[in-house]
Parts: sequence; C-alpha cells; structure tokens
Amino acid sequence: MAEIPGFWAVIPAGGAGTRLWPLSRAGHPKFLHDLTGSGSSLLQQTLDRVAPLVGERVVVVTGTAHAAAVREQLPSLGDGQVLAEPAPRDSMAAIGLAAAFVEARDPEAVIGSFAADHVIPDAEAFHRCVAEAVDVARDGLVVTIGIEPTHPSTGFGYIQMGSAIAGAPTARRVRQFVEKPDARRATAYISTGEFRWNAGMFVVRASVLLDLLHRWHPELADGLRAIAADAGRLDELWPTLEKIAIDHAVAEPAADIGVVAVVPGDFAWDDIGDFSSLAALLPAPGSGPRVLGDASLVHSVDSTGLVSPRGGRPVAVVGLEDVVVIDSGDAVLVTTRERAQDVKHIVEQLKALGRTDLT
Repeated sequence: MAEIPGFWAVIPAGGAGTRLWPLSRAGHPKFLHDLTGSGSSLLQQTLDRVAPLVGERVVVVTGTAHAAAVREQLPSLGDGQVLAEPAPRDSMAAIGLAAAFVEARDPEAVIGSFAADHVIPDAEAFHRCVAEAVDVARDGLVVTIGIEPTHPSTGFGYIQMGSAIAGAPTARRVRQFVEKPDARRATAYISTGEFRWNAGMFVVRASVLLDLLHRWHPELADGLRAIAADAGRLDELWPTLEKIAIDHAVAEPAADIGVVAVVPGDFAWDDIGDFSSLAALLPAPGSGPRVLGDASLVHSVDSTGLVSPRGGRPVAVVGLEDVVVIDSGDAVLVTTRERAQDVKHIVEQLKALGRTDLT
C-alpha cells in the first residue's frame, strides 16, 4: 500500500489499562508493553501499521508522564510529533488537539485516529479499509471503521449501518451509535447483520472535525485551535477544556444529521480489554495454560488459562481451569478468565488505600 497524500495518523496513547493490572499501571500503561510476544510494544506495532500509509506524518498524543517513554520507544518521531497533555481530558480533547495542530500545517489534511493499544494482525486488510475511509472523508464526512462482530460482545459499543455511500466500494451511512449492550440486545444486533463493533477509529478532515466540534462545543473547539496557534498557552488553556469523549462530542450528533459513514472492517481486531482477551491472542500450547513471558518458569498439571511469570519466579498451577495468574514482581494477581473484567476493582481498592506505588 502506497502512502496516501495529505493523510496524517493520530495515535492517542492514554489510559491506565486497569483491567490488565498488575502488568499495566498508571505509570507504565498497556500501550508501552509487548503483550503479544511480538518483541514490540503495542504502541510500536501501531506506528509500524500506519507508517506505510502516512510516512512521517504521525502525531502521538499522550500524557506528560508518558511522553519520555513514548519518545524512547518511537525515536523516529521528531519535535512536534509527540503532544503531551498536562492532564487527561478524555478522547475529544486529545484527538482534537492533534487535529488542530495538523489543520494549522495543512488545512486540507485528513487525519485518522488509531488508538495505541489495539491489535490488528492483518495489516493489508486494515490498509484497504483505511484507504477507502480516506476517500470518503475527503467529501466532508466523518468516517469510522466498524469491526465485524465475531460474537455478541457486551464489552464494545455498536454501530448500526444504513444506506450505501454512492461511489464507495463498501462504505455505508451510519444510522446510530449504541452504547455497550446487554447480552440479549447484543445477540439481537448481530442477528440483523446491520451492526458492527465500534473500535473508536475515526477518519476525517481535520478542519471538518473541528468545525463539527465547534457546532456543538464551541469553547472546546476554540480552545484547541488557540493552543495550536500558540503552543505556549497549553498549560493555561488545557484545564479549561471540556472533558468529553469524541463519540459523545461529535460522532453521535454528527450521525444524527447524516454526516457519518462506516467502512466495514474485514480484519481481526482486539483492544486487549482484559486478561481473557489477551489469553485468546496468545498461541495455544500443546497442553497447559498460555504463557506471556518465559515459558520455562511455568509448570502446570491439568490446568488451562493464562500465566505470566514476569516476576522471574517459577509459577505452578495444578488442577485449575481457565485460571489467570499474573506475577509482576511486586504483585501477584490470581483470578479466572470469566472474572477478568473485575480486575479493575482491585485497582480501585488500592487507590482507596493510598497504594499509589501499586497502581
């Protein structure tokens, strides 16, 4: 896939990944980790995936606490390509900040926002979808990439597809975005064939995104453009910006007025939301649990699940089905794949106890 002229990649790199504690921490979140055994962090894999489409036109938005680590992992990025948020203000401020900086450089530029912690094994299929999304976005639409569901997940939001976009191979109008459903509704969504998972990927002209944002949240749009015009005002203006997700700020209201399209994604995708999804991504051994780390440290008898011996100590599991054992050196987590979503509650407990050294 050749580079797409005038196309920029925006990589939001934020969040603590609390469902992946104790591997993912606020100070070293999941996008900085190699969680697939590839030898590269999720952030590095993301850059490698988008680079063929954009070349050097990349902007990473991350927190000030992670900016040095991001620059260390991505040494090819130059000055101005890593934007550091003084404090988290949710996805709209992060993506909007990058959009404002890109708009200032090229008012006709199209941006694609691709989170730093996603796993997409089939890069070629991803590139085809993004190329179509860019073509559609040049006509002034907000375009998202909707992942074909493999099961009635209750962990993702959904996108309902409408009529076809004239001249586009696969793109459809978006009828609505829907929040994470219960199991009954998720099953009903999939049965219609009209719904796709919302992976939070957006392709849109930078100026269109900010103009739409100005329509519903003018002060936020004006603040982001003011920072892009004078980066020295970042610390002054950032705390005043509204904290809101891009879905609520732009995607949902824009869908209501008919200016959002979806390109169906025909590739495998995962956001590694918990240890159960992580286990599914790791290669299955001939017997025993899947291992993230040094497999020679894991000993099992009649057990399945996931074990990560990153603390460097031997870990033994006996007679346990779908167990999750994570040894990070300073903490050990033991749960099951069924309860993997509940790991975040441990982080909440530790914060309440003031154990910031562990969170």
